Amino acid sequence: MRRPGFDSYWTYREDFFALVPPPGFATLDFGCGEGRVSRDLAERGHRVIGFDGSPSMVEAAREAHPEGEYLVADATSLPFEDDSFDLVVAYNVLMDVDDVGATVREASRVLMAGGRLCLSITHPATNPGDRKSPYLESTRFRDEVERDGLSMVFSGWSHPLSHYTAALEGAGLLIEAVREPAWRDEPVPYLLWLRARVA
Repeated sequence: MRRPGFDSYWTYREDFFALVPPPGFATLDFGCGEGRVSRDLAERGHRVIGFDGSPSMVEAAREAHPEGEYLVADATSLPFEDDSFDLVVAYNVLMDVDDVGATVREASRVLMAGGRLCLSITHPATNPGDRKSPYLESTRFRDEVERDGLSMVFSGWSHPLSHYTAALEGAGLLIEAVREPAWRDEPVPYLLWLRARVA
């Protein structure tokens, strides 16, 4: 499990949750990992289901939150009916999927009319994976980082902002809020948060 202070989630979570609507019918934690966002949502009163493509992550989520509901699923082929949720939260997920468009369409499919998608991504201007690649190109990256005596491997995609907004538009989602939280003393933000609504 990650611990407070070790990664950016603990720095940003209160501000991110200010962007998240209050509890409604049902909330999907899209790419839940070890379940920290699901647990925070549940503590705030959301009736939450979390899924992830990694069986080991889902097992970790179940161990940390036995009363929660977690399952292994493919982000582009979810085992839910249309219109199953009024809120989908995808925290730092879309940079890791191979097909952003298909993933966002699937999130939109399971949202009810008027439902909202709240997402966090690494800010495209930061482009942490490969600073030498042209901004407008989508490039895969793999980075090994040493921190606090641990070696961590980060991999995923660097996309321009237009790649994400086109995916939202293509899925029939209207962007209604954008946030760029400051990151320490850095000149550019580390994360970008978006809230979009089913048209």
